[in-house]
Amino acid sequence: MITQNLTLKLPADTIRKAKIVAAERGTSISALVTEKIEEIVGEDAAYRTARRRAFEWLAHGWHLGGSSDRAGAQRDD
Repeated sequence: MITQNLTLKLPADTIRKAKIVAAERGTSISALVTEKIEEIVGEDAAYRTARRRAFEWLAHGWHLGGSSDRAGAQRDD
């Protein structure tokens, strides 16, 4: 996998807290950020796939019963 550098500006307090979290997990801030971004990207991909499928289902339509001949159907009231 080809990697590329990314520069972020974060509040000093956030960086301090991130260092603590990273140390507790035995990892780096970079690894924490990478993990979270990959999680977000994966969720977005899954959402887009589900959305595409839903639109395909809507376009297909579903027969839910009743008369399929709407023009000839009459109501008995």
